[in-house]
Amino acid sequence: MSAADPIAELRAAVEGAARALRDGEPSGQAPTLDRPPKPELGDYSTNAAMLLAGALGRPPREVAELLRAELEREPGAAGGLERVEVAGPGFINLFMSDAWHRRALAGLVAAGERLGPAPVERPERVLVEFVSANPTGPVHVGTGRHAAYGDALVRLLEAVGHEVEREYYVNDAGGQVRRFADSIAARMAGEEPPEDGYGGAYIGELAARLRAEGIDPGDREALGRRGVELVLEGVRATLERFGVRFDNWFSERSLHERGEVDSALADLERRGYTYRSEGALWLRTTAFGDDKDRVLVRAGGEPTYFAADVAYHWDKLERGYDRLVDVLGADHHGYVPRLRAAIEAMGGDPERFEALIMRLVHIVEQGERVQMSKRTGDFVTLDELVDDIGVDATRWFMLWRSIDTTVDVDLELARSQSSENPVYYVQYAHARIASILRKAGAAGEEAAAGPPPEGPRRPLDPSERELLKRLLEFPGEVREAAARRAPHRICAYATAVAADFHSFYRDCRVIGAEGEGVERERLALCLVTKRTIAAALGLLGISAPERM
Repeated sequence: MSAADPIAELRAAVEGAARALRDGEPSGQAPTLDRPPKPELGDYSTNAAMLLAGALGRPPREVAELLRAELEREPGAAGGLERVEVAGPGFINLFMSDAWHRRALAGLVAAGERLGPAPVERPERVLVEFVSANPTGPVHVGTGRHAAYGDALVRLLEAVGHEVEREYYVNDAGGQVRRFADSIAARMAGEEPPEDGYGGAYIGELAARLRAEGIDPGDREALGRRGVELVLEGVRATLERFGVRFDNWFSERSLHERGEVDSALADLERRGYTYRSEGALWLRTTAFGDDKDRVLVRAGGEPTYFAADVAYHWDKLERGYDRLVDVLGADHHGYVPRLRAAIEAMGGDPERFEALIMRLVHIVEQGERVQMSKRTGDFVTLDELVDDIGVDATRWFMLWRSIDTTVDVDLELARSQSSENPVYYVQYAHARIASILRKAGAAGEEAAAGPPPEGPRRPLDPSERELLKRLLEFPGEVREAAARRAPHRICAYATAVAADFHSFYRDCRVIGAEGEGVERERLALCLVTKRTIAAALGLLGISAPERM
């Protein structure tokens, strides 16, 4: 359950005032409610007048004056407004009273750990499939970005009320598994893997393990199956260490063994979307916007990877999810239109399918990018990166940029314990507040968490107001980050909270502050800031240390 949201209430008051000018009719496009770039422009600003001007047939500034009068009468705003000003072409700047800020702080204190947004109006049952790396080698740092992103996305979707499952699609069939088995067999025989095989040191380790288990190198089926099992054991352990869990591990092999590939292809044939040409079976994806039709079964009778993916998404649809989210690699841009076409051909709604394309990750050491190649074995594993900079720094550097941006993980920066290191900067703010609350003692923290003092109050310091307004943005930031599938927004928000806290602590004495109830009020602000940073970091799967 979420806390009361004063920003949502203020937004509702602005919308209510706009409706009043239209005799209760909806005002159309929702007005903005933003923080102006300068404090002298108010606490919040709205473009409601400019949006209404056309419908009312009056100049925006004239509409703004009418809205100002309505806002001063609006029950949801009047109690908190200090004054309302009209600026520029018709912006309305809202100056909120200290009493409004104090009520907002009291609401945040009373909410305890429940600082997130209210649930969305129409929660969905969502399947997020991510990582899904071929089970032919250990998890490398590129896959680690998928893991951090997918996990944070699920946390965000759950935070706004969706029912979400995590799924890992195991590509344990097809040519890559045959090449994997051939590579292991070559190492068991003391030979080099084939040119199109896998050459990492881990192949030699697997060969030794399988030899010790008595598996015949000539039995490629057994080698492939057992090799995949062993690799997946390592993948699970790495991801668990990284704080990532899955509800389902879905086997591609099982699709073939259960006949689901054949069933899906038969269903497409019944719908009239397949045809044969040059001995191959094709799906008519051009009927749904793809640039060319796609092969499902090759002339030799072997299903393509696309055929298995069609069957897999057919299976997802059959399981009744409202939304399918696939986190895909940078080389999958061209794959998305054919998957959408296949979903539509099977009778699904392609708008309920989302493909999120991840850009690459580069490790930077002493200013140089470390080259990675999974085939040759010249790659940095996720375990190696975590050993070096830790889980928290790894997750932060994987998440702090949008997925359509390539990430450079600067090892020297990630190792540093300074304000230049962004995750250290945010965690240090949390630890610093924890130290302040420890210094205040049990009585101080209990007072901070209690009801606010009564009686005359001193004016709030500008740094207190700025920090509190930032804290009030948290529900909206979570909603926006979830809707945009953008965990990096939470990184930016957590950094902004930390910066505002450090400014507050520079400007305002907390322990021993003079004045009736001042220390208690500032301790309450510290407590809520600490809870908010912890909640933001929790959405990213990053710890909030009490000491550093």
